[in-house]
Amino acid sequence: MPSALFVVSEHGYWGEECIEPLQTLDAAGVDITVATPSGDPPVVDKRSADPEEVGEETAERVREADETDERLNNPVPLTEPAAEEFDAVVFPGGHGAEWDINQDQHARRLLRNAVADEDGKALVVCHAVGILAFTREESGDFLVAGRDVTGFPNEWEEGLLDEAERLTDGRKLPYWVEDEVIAAGGNWDAELGEETSVTVDGDLVTARGPPSSGVAARTLLSELGVETPEP
Repeated sequence: MPSALFVVSEHGYWGEECIEPLQTLDAAGVDITVATPSGDPPVVDKRSADPEEVGEETAERVREADETDERLNNPVPLTEPAAEEFDAVVFPGGHGAEWDINQDQHARRLLRNAVADEDGKALVVCHAVGILAFTREESGDFLVAGRDVTGFPNEWEEGLLDEAERLTDGRKLPYWVEDEVIAAGGNWDAELGEETSVTVDGDLVTARGPPSSGVAARTLLSELGVETPEP
């Protein structure tokens, strides 16, 4: 049975970007472990469980999983797992990832080793794609340098922030994912003309945002050689 480690934010993960891949991989028989920086349960971004933001069906699905999924409620700290223990490492997005996951040395180690491992894969979604701007290979080069990637675009970010680049909860965004990934040498294309955007470059799979989460999960399963469940 293949296995996957989900690295989830304690500062606000986006519900669909975590729950959709988690449940899709679950349905395909993947053994899933959840990790957070400190080992405390991850915290869902309230907007991603708000029916007015995401619709009643998605909101209910996110709330139920966040409250009842034992893997989410009993994560392991990021200091414990090694990428080599899993077939894939998954980084769900959400603005919260900018404050903890993307800045965590253990999360970056997991990403680096998952992509470097001959049999490993990594899926990075939305704002979590910012971790690519802070992750270096053993050589010291940025992991993303020369790689084709997608992620949360500046054009979308502009519509979410006020003039001081603050989110609706008052937090100032520390950086914009697109800018940082390009600065680290990534070949960025968020495919804004497409309904979804998922990019595969070697053992690295990246996804643009919530609507791309399902496609991203099925793409990862395909890369792992696992039969993909119907959407």
